[in-house]
Amino acid sequence: MPTLPNHQRLRHFITELATLLEQTSEENAILEQGGQLLQALVSHDDWLPEAYAQPDPERYQQYLLHADSRQRFSIVSFVWGPGQQTPIHDHRVWGLIGMLRGAEYSQGFERAANGELLEHGPRIRLEPGQVEAVSPSVGDVHQVSNAHTDRVSISIHVYGANIGAVKRAVYQRDGSEKVFISGYSNHHLPNIWDVSKESQTP
Repeated sequence: MPTLPNHQRLRHFITELATLLEQTSEENAILEQGGQLLQALVSHDDWLPEAYAQPDPERYQQYLLHADSRQRFSIVSFVWGPGQQTPIHDHRVWGLIGMLRGAEYSQGFERAANGELLEHGPRIRLEPGQVEAVSPSVGDVHQVSNAHTDRVSISIHVYGANIGAVKRAVYQRDGSEKVFISGYSNHHLPNIWDVSKESQTP
């Protein structure tokens, strides 16, 4: 009999993050304390439902795991097939990226005086249990890729909005941009709230 995902971990993360957002709207605190919560979540790889860990041979997948009812935050699993990568893009809200499985590279960019986008800082490699922050205030334009050319990698992203509905942009190296709304790869949410199938201690 297959082992059920440990939904309690994701439920706990959602509850703790919602509590944090009720206590503060200060971005630095959200990124620091929210990053600690996400690090605790991605330090365990026993909770993500298999349906939301499936790669696609054509492009990376963006599965919605949870959307806050007030759209204060959303949680997404990014599933990278071997060698897959994003275009250069922004987010326009705060975000936290936690590595769950495999590894990924993140390269930041900044706009030069002539409008071109130039690489900013070293390329960061995220390993399982590590977390990176993005936002318009700390650096919001980057390109992300699977660090592996022979296997799937999965990262968990948390954003300060319903990210699938946010107008954002992808960029060319010359600085030109194209607005997009990403949407999500899945049509159904994982049912993490049904505790009836979980073993209960009397």
